[in-house]
Amino acid sequence: MSEQRTLKRDEVAVAPREAKEEGLWDLIKVIIQALAIAFVLRTVLFQPFNIPTGSLIPTLLIGDYIFASKYAYGYSHYSLPGFVDWFPQAMPGRIFSSEPKRGDIIVFRPPGNPNEDFIKRLIGLPGDKIQLTHGRLYINGQLVERDPLPAFSYPNRYGDSVDVPHYEEVLPGGVKHEIIQIEGDNGFYSNTSVYEVPPGHYFMMGDNRDNSEDSRVNPEKGGQVGYVPAENLIARAEIVFFSVDGAPAWEFWRWPWTIRWNRLFHIVR
Repeated sequence: MSEQRTLKRDEVAVAPREAKEEGLWDLIKVIIQALAIAFVLRTVLFQPFNIPTGSLIPTLLIGDYIFASKYAYGYSHYSLPGFVDWFPQAMPGRIFSSEPKRGDIIVFRPPGNPNEDFIKRLIGLPGDKIQLTHGRLYINGQLVERDPLPAFSYPNRYGDSVDVPHYEEVLPGGVKHEIIQIEGDNGFYSNTSVYEVPPGHYFMMGDNRDNSEDSRVNPEKGGQVGYVPAENLIARAEIVFFSVDGAPAWEFWRWPWTIRWNRLFHIVR
C-alpha cells in the first residue's frame, strides 16, 4: 500500500510539467501554422503595399496602405518572392496568366529598376498608340473624354496648398477615374510623340499627370519605366485598408489625429 501511494504522488508531481510541455508545443504549432497561412496569403493571394509618393493623387494618397491581389494576373518570378526571385531562369514568363484590363491600377517592377515596386494605372494595351497633346490623352488616335471637377487642393513645393485642375477621365471601355494636372495642359509631359506599345507590354501612367515617372520616359532616355513587360506585373490594387497623413504608421500614438478615417476600406478604382 505504501508503494502504491508513492507512485501516485510521483504521477501527480510529474503531470503539471508534462502539461506545460504539451501546452508550449501546442503554442509553437499554432504560431507555425499562423506564419504558414500568412506566408501563403501574402505570396499567393494578397500582399500589402504602402504608397510613398504622390504619382497617383487623387486616387491614392501618400500614406495609404493597400491590399493588392497577386492572383489577378497570374504569377512570375517577380510576384513570387524567394528562390524564383533570386533565380528568374527557374520560372520564365507567367503561370496562370490573365490579361489586365485598361484602367487597372497595377503594382509592377519597372524595367529600368527591377528591384523596386512601382504602382501606376494601365493606360495602353499591347498594340495601342498613346499620345498626349496639350495635356489631352489620345488612345489610337481618339481623344479620351474628360469632364472638369472642382479644383483639387494640392501642396506646392513650398508646402502651401494651391488649387489645381481636376478632371474625371473616361477611358475606352468605360473606366472612369480622376486625374489632376498641377501644371495645367502645358506641363513637361503634356506633349509627347506617339508611343506604340509593343506586343506583350503595357503603357502605365500616373493620375497625377505632371508628377509621375511612368511609361512616358523610356529607360534608354534616363527613365525607369518605359513599356512594362507582362512578366513584370505583380498585383492589382484592390482596397485601402489603412491611411495616415503626415506620420509613419508605426507612430500609433499620433493615430487619433493622423488617420484618414474616410479612406479606411476605400475601394481602389
